[in-house]
Amino acid sequence: MRELIGQCQSCEKKVYCENGFFDGEQIGGKLLCNKCAEKAEKEA
Repeated sequence: MRELIGQCQSCEKKVYCENGFFDGEQIGGKLLCNKCAEKAEKEA
């Protein structure tokens, strides 16, 4: 099962919940795709 959660607030890619697993991260109140979340963590 694949459900749309929203869009990445950095690159606007669609973020999904797939089979009960969130395919992204919420950092500082922002919804981010995995790629942008990794980039944000490296910059922090």
